[in-house]
Amino acid sequence: MSATEPRVIRLLIADDEHLIRGALEALLGLEPDIEVVASADNGVTAAELALETRPDICLLDLEMPGADGLEAASRILATVATRVIIVTRHARPGVLRRALATRVSGFVPKSTPAEELANVIRDVAAGKRYIDHEIAAAALTAERCPLTDRELDVLRVSRSAVGVQQIADQLHLASGTVRNYLSSAMTKLDAASRHDAAERAWQQGWI
Repeated sequence: MSATEPRVIRLLIADDEHLIRGALEALLGLEPDIEVVASADNGVTAAELALETRPDICLLDLEMPGADGLEAASRILATVATRVIIVTRHARPGVLRRALATRVSGFVPKSTPAEELANVIRDVAAGKRYIDHEIAAAALTAERCPLTDRELDVLRVSRSAVGVQQIADQLHLASGTVRNYLSSAMTKLDAASRHDAAERAWQQGWI
């Protein structure tokens, strides 16, 4: 590479929507300074490929099976010297706070044009942070989470768990302790059931 040529940014893309992932690979791959080195359709595979390929930037969809974008980001950043940009269709305000706590460097809506996204990738690769201004504004006015970390844990697991004992087994807690956390969370959120409480917490981006 000569001194006049730009440094090539090695990019990993993860999105469970095949058409969107394919379009991103094709459009971003046309950029002279961006090389797509890996792609995945779920968060677990994304974390494995990141460890294998060591990309400069990981572009992760927020909603993915196996592990969502934030969980995948946490796994990746714990093992790979890279930067993560989250893309999402549903920019729930609380998710931005979780993303920043996970050390995510960029947060953009899926509606972002490929040319603009390429510039975000360049900025993040250069060490900058990029947060979409509408998402940032929504986060500033969002309701603060009244739940404790443990209450959030049990609600998060309850979205996929069948019953209280299954939640308890996954979190290594006593079933009575799980019931107490669920009851407390339902009271704080004025929810009629644990499912209602979990849904509200998810909608707010707290879990």
